[in-house]
Amino acid sequence: MEKSVAVVVLLMVLFGADQVRSSASDHRYKEGEAVPLYANKVGPFHNPSETYRYFDLPFCSPENVKDKKEALGEVLNGDRLVSAPYKLDFRVEKDSELVCKKTLSKEEVARFRDAVNKDYYFQMYYDDLPLWGFIGKVEKEGKEPSDYKYFLYKHIQFNIFYNKDRVIEINVQTDARNVVDLTDDNKDDVDVDFLYTVRWKETSVPYEKRMDKYSQSSSLPHHLEIHWFSIINSCVTVLLLTGFLATILMRVLKNDFVKYAHDEESAEDQEETGWKYIHGDVFRYPKYKSVFAAALGSGTQLFTLTVFIFILALVGVFYPYNRGALFTALVVIYALTSGIAGYIATSFYCQLEGTNWVRNLMLTGCLFCGPLFLMFCFLNTVAIAYNATAALPFGTIVVIVLIWTLVTSPLLVLGGIAGKNSKAEFQAPVRTTKYPREIPPLPWYRGTIPQMAMAGFLPFSAIYIELYYIFASVWGHRIYTIYSILFIVFIILLIVTAFITVALTYFQLAAEDHEWWWRSFLCGGSTGIFIYAYCLYYYYARSDMSGFMQTSFFFGYMACICYGFFLMLGTVGFRAALLFVRHIYRSIKCE
Repeated sequence: MEKSVAVVVLLMVLFGADQVRSSASDHRYKEGEAVPLYANKVGPFHNPSETYRYFDLPFCSPENVKDKKEALGEVLNGDRLVSAPYKLDFRVEKDSELVCKKTLSKEEVARFRDAVNKDYYFQMYYDDLPLWGFIGKVEKEGKEPSDYKYFLYKHIQFNIFYNKDRVIEINVQTDARNVVDLTDDNKDDVDVDFLYTVRWKETSVPYEKRMDKYSQSSSLPHHLEIHWFSIINSCVTVLLLTGFLATILMRVLKNDFVKYAHDEESAEDQEETGWKYIHGDVFRYPKYKSVFAAALGSGTQLFTLTVFIFILALVGVFYPYNRGALFTALVVIYALTSGIAGYIATSFYCQLEGTNWVRNLMLTGCLFCGPLFLMFCFLNTVAIAYNATAALPFGTIVVIVLIWTLVTSPLLVLGGIAGKNSKAEFQAPVRTTKYPREIPPLPWYRGTIPQMAMAGFLPFSAIYIELYYIFASVWGHRIYTIYSILFIVFIILLIVTAFITVALTYFQLAAEDHEWWWRSFLCGGSTGIFIYAYCLYYYYARSDMSGFMQTSFFFGYMACICYGFFLMLGTVGFRAALLFVRHIYRSIKCE
């Protein structure tokens, strides 16, 4: 385990070494020395996925616009850093410095006006520190859109704080008085003088704590109270569920054990009832066992991926505004853990007496990657049509394909071969009869869909408060840094999922329904369906996202994420149910 973590961290360093790094390696500067400033992107504030290159808008551009070399995670995050038109040398103040005089054509005025109307913001990086601001403002002088006035900011003030020879903080202020009226977009030419001011101020904040301000919003007392309320809510759910199992389920099981033991002593030919009655069918292999084994393999891989991501988060790899590291970690760790999927899927498939293990291995490799690849192709096409930075360059796609070809696939095959040669046998405490018993008619609420609704509701209720903050971070501009609380909620989610699946499995067996394999998997994974339903609520009630591109990105990628949760939690539910079923049938004597 420790070796695996070390390998992952090493690869993280190799892949993420270029994460928004300035050219000054030690971040120390002398007075008058140039400090790297990169313009990143612009886009509508409420549509985090719809971002464009900074110079897609007709700003003043340097004579030689240089693209910054970016790491894999930065490109996946939609970052496209280029040299900025401003010159912010260390501790050199400037007062109303002219960037350029520019005459905007009618088309350029219309583009700026549309950007101001959509609440565009810009983002830059100065010595690895993020800075952002809005490009203009809208003044509403009436209720009708024809009464609105649109203004472009032409003067920006940079306030930079330093401690000795290092930059500590930077922020941007826009001068509301220095604006250009863009209301009339029928003008042929509009003359604009783009200006900027630089102010330097000394601070006592040490360099090591300069990123703390970006995570303060997550650590405010009000937010911490909400996070702790989320944990308390989750713990109460767990206690209620475990109490239910302890007082009801275990008591019923104890009575069952006593009853079955008494029946064996009193009358050997007495008719059996309840879950003992189906002992000859309960370990009958499920239908579509190749798909079932592939789902278990993929779910186990995604569970391992999630655990490694939490380890990296808890040791501080994913600090604020280093989102590229998260995407890099997801790609690298998923590639390295593909051997786990191959081993688990093939090993379990062979335990179920499957013969075509090669087909099962191919199915395992495509079960999660296939839908994700198809969704990516569609969304990348949408991003290309919009000319957005979310569209991956051809070179990045080639890199990902090479990782999948040279790392993911070979490890998947090696894991499959190891699983096939493991020679493990399925451990069933009772013998399976030759012919299956007929399942008695059951009421509607014991059907698969009602049981999935019951199974998914409790785990979802344990995490739904924390979901808002995660969504606001992934699909907004909030920063989430309290990974320890998130990890606790994740552990609670696993416990609740396992417990509720075990409880429903018992009631299913007690009703003499022996087809519990797929049911336990579907019930365990049903929380993913609830999370996707929450996506609808979040999009329409809690966010201001709009437009075809943002809508397709949100629902498209959330569908893939929820599908991953379905596989992972389904695996957890089935494993818990399997342990429970083996335990209860091992505890009684069955002929």
